[in-house]
Amino acid sequence: MSLIRHSVRATAGAAFAALAWFSAPTVFAQEQVLNLYSARHYHTDEALYTGFTKATGIRINRVDADDAGLLARLKSEGASSPADAILLVDAARLYRAEADGLFQPVKSKVLESRIPAQLRGADDGNGAQWFGFSTRARVVVYNKAAVKRDDVDTYEELGDPKNKGKLCTRSGSHPYNLSLFGALYQHLGAEKTEAWLKGMVANMARDPKGGDTDQIKAVASGECQVALTNSYYLARLLRSEKPEDRAVTEKIGVVFPNQASWGTHVNVAGGAVAKHAKNREAAVKFLEYLAGDAAQSYFANGNNEYAVVPGVKLANPALDAMGEFKAELIPISVVGRNSVTVQRLLDQVGYR
Repeated sequence: MSLIRHSVRATAGAAFAALAWFSAPTVFAQEQVLNLYSARHYHTDEALYTGFTKATGIRINRVDADDAGLLARLKSEGASSPADAILLVDAARLYRAEADGLFQPVKSKVLESRIPAQLRGADDGNGAQWFGFSTRARVVVYNKAAVKRDDVDTYEELGDPKNKGKLCTRSGSHPYNLSLFGALYQHLGAEKTEAWLKGMVANMARDPKGGDTDQIKAVASGECQVALTNSYYLARLLRSEKPEDRAVTEKIGVVFPNQASWGTHVNVAGGAVAKHAKNREAAVKFLEYLAGDAAQSYFANGNNEYAVVPGVKLANPALDAMGEFKAELIPISVVGRNSVTVQRLLDQVGYR
């Protein structure tokens, strides 16, 4: 009899031990996590991710790739995708992902109160599908020894014959340019935009190539005299301690175009909740964190972007040196939508 009781106790003890063993992985599985797909390739963003984990206790698992790679991955993974939140750079890319059904709408009082309406995706009543968290202005840089500022203080003048042989740009089909051209399409209409793009092609000092920093350096070297760049590329050079970078910035001037009309085009880096997010609550918390004062300040001070939340204080000497400007107010979602039409115009006018 005692033997039987002992066996029962032993079995019960073994069962308890087994239960304890299985409970440990269960606790681990319940740890709050966020699976983030990020196209932001800025080393300084590590502070953003660390800050989110400290503030919320939610650990981030991150996949880094370029925008095209992430979007292709999301499409191939479908409903089995582990992605919860997605960060992309540029309105055209955000619009394309939304159109491909890769996001889901978000209703958030925090996001709706802090992110200006023109800097988020269209809201059909269920919430926007993406939100801009930082902006960058598409500015004109010019060689101070060869060009008068007044000849390049509007985007339209870049296609004017007075600037023939002076212009250099990166590829017209690059999303940074597509979004700018999508904005011009909204302001000017199809006919005038096509004529303007033809003028841009006629004014090229060389075939489009390289990135924005390459355009700035080409202007300083005299390879061309006028170029387009996102503001944060110029800010990086202004903050650089390298003598060669300082030499570049001393030779160029910067213009925020169209201050007397609709304002300078601004693009966004933005985020969204993935269509098949398994940790949706954590994803929404992450987006709301990016709209907070600490993260907004870091976008500006750490990575030379502009905060989207009004009233956030900047402590960035390069942005201060570039000065304040009037930004255009057309919805960035419209800019993204127009980029599809603009690509056809680029093909027609031979803007590579």
